[in-house]
Amino acid sequence: MSLPPIPDLHRSFSYRVDYVGNERQPVLIVDNFLRDAESLVEYSARAAVFDAEKGLYPGTRFPTPGIYVEAMCKHLGDLIYATFEMPKDVRRKVKSVFSMVMTPPDQLLPPQCVPHSDSAKMNDLASVHYLCASVQGGTSLYRHRATGFEYVDDSRLDEYRRVIAQQEQMPDFPKGYMNGSNHLFEQIGSYDAVFNRIIMYRCTSLHSGNIAPDFRFDPNPKTGRLTVNTFIYFPN
Repeated sequence: MSLPPIPDLHRSFSYRVDYVGNERQPVLIVDNFLRDAESLVEYSARAAVFDAEKGLYPGTRFPTPGIYVEAMCKHLGDLIYATFEMPKDVRRKVKSVFSMVMTPPDQLLPPQCVPHSDSAKMNDLASVHYLCASVQGGTSLYRHRATGFEYVDDSRLDEYRRVIAQQEQMPDFPKGYMNGSNHLFEQIGSYDAVFNRIIMYRCTSLHSGNIAPDFRFDPNPKTGRLTVNTFIYFPN
């Protein structure tokens, strides 16, 4: 099954930029991105074969068709460059995947129980495109209480890893998914899962999906927590 030509923007397309936390990291929020976002749900339900993620993502993933990246570049390229202060002529690499949270809380590894960053490079970007209902849970950004870090770049990585490694040995280290503040991390920004919404942030920002204790681990793309996760890698 193939998708039609590059879809148009939704007629109610809108966006804003938030600057979150003490460190004022930018978050781009796009509402009503594509005109026919439902076609992505249909595509994933009919054509996608979701496989367990080899990294730390707590679920299954499947590559999006190339036309999705083309649509993002066509419709959001200038906005992305302006928001994150990137020169337009810089080379970039893009990875985009359908994602579904599927790992039960009692099977999570310690790094999956706390907020994370996707890269230590300040130029790298990540986005979540929600293709699900708000009950499936959105995404939040966090501050690490012990260090005060809201992002972890190359200059902070060693210290952050050292402190987190110590905290993982404590008996009160979290077990289960993040869904708000706890004694180790403070939630500094939160975005609901609104269908056809995109949020984009620097990969260095500490973040986590909002997975509630009563979350249903539904493998059906039409009814589960279906998102498209896109990573844009720029040279530093």
